[in-house]
Amino acid sequence: MAQNSIEVSEEGGVRYLHFGSDWVQGAMRIQRPNALELPYTRDMMAGLLLRAAPWPKNALLIGLGSGSLAKYIYHRLPDTQITVIEIDPQIKIIAHQHFKLPDDPARLRVIIGDGATYVLEDVEEFDYILVDGFDKSGSAGALDTLSFYQACRAHLTAEGLLAVNLLGRSRGFQASAERIAKAFDGRSLVFPSCSSGNTIAFATAGNTVDVTLDDLIKRANHVDKTTGLNLKPTIPRLQIDNKLMQDRLVI
Repeated sequence: MAQNSIEVSEEGGVRYLHFGSDWVQGAMRIQRPNALELPYTRDMMAGLLLRAAPWPKNALLIGLGSGSLAKYIYHRLPDTQITVIEIDPQIKIIAHQHFKLPDDPARLRVIIGDGATYVLEDVEEFDYILVDGFDKSGSAGALDTLSFYQACRAHLTAEGLLAVNLLGRSRGFQASAERIAKAFDGRSLVFPSCSSGNTIAFATAGNTVDVTLDDLIKRANHVDKTTGLNLKPTIPRLQIDNKLMQDRLVI
């Protein structure tokens, strides 16, 4: 994806990242710089409900944006090694200057490159792959293809999960979800859209995700207590959307 015109704005104590439009590409509450301000970023961390702690050992983030996910993992999951692939070198500079992205290459590697190419060529495996890459028009380009999702699958550990930010109100949403399902032989789950309209899809090809409602609640309480992230509202959304069959979530 081509480089974009990048803008930073502030309103109501929140700093926003834009790619040459009003569409928000990232946000940071200035008084809580390491919290996940946007609802969809909280949903992207719902993998913490699907796998038992301590998890993940390492994470691959495709798309840096304002660095919200990278900062959350860095500060709240201190045993997790983080690799970020960002196509635009300007984004890395702005994330450091305006959004308090840590400078710690020993734990947080930010590689300037194409995420689709990286997963096709790199041999490392990850517990968690989080894909959140769009241009100013909302296109994910090569990050939303069957071959890309298959490459992600090949780079997941036995406990690995893929989380993909899908723009749930866009016309291509269903096709994207179907590509993920095909790449993972149907072992995927699309979460109900959050308040911003973003929808997160999760997928795995390794050990089965089989979590009871009671375990979801216990894990949500643990995540809240240890990291300050409240994932408890996610659970009734899953129930309302019939994602829990017989009080179990299975992928």
